[in-house]
Amino acid sequence: MNTKQQALMNQYVADLAVLNVKFHNLHWNVVGERFVPVHVYLEEQYDDFFEKYDEVAERLKMLGEFAPASMSEYLKLTSVEELENRDYPIADVYKIVQAEFNNLKALVTDIRNLADEAGDFVTVGLMEDHVADFDKQLWFIAQSLK
Repeated sequence: MNTKQQALMNQYVADLAVLNVKFHNLHWNVVGERFVPVHVYLEEQYDDFFEKYDEVAERLKMLGEFAPASMSEYLKLTSVEELENRDYPIADVYKIVQAEFNNLKALVTDIRNLADEAGDFVTVGLMEDHVADFDKQLWFIAQSLK
């Protein structure tokens, strides 16, 4: 694994950790007529972030590296912007979530491609699964915004 792949994987761990908090904020503060399904959807997503977070951190360990494991590290490494505590209308929530999934898909695609160049096919497979998940979530959101 090259240093660029390691740096992006560290960022991905940090992004997932911070997104877990960000999506909790949206989960708690979403408002509108379809509150319940959006509230449930956001919980499903932050639960999934936690699984991906663990997978990527463990993959880093398998590659002989330490994953970032503190809030201070996450905040230094992440590209995710935090949200203020306030009510979020459903359309705003979907737009925020859509932007985050687009960012994640791009980041994971970069990791996948670097892993492929390095012959790290286990990471390639893991990242391809994550890209597919994010792609599906983007479709769900696009349909919800129509």
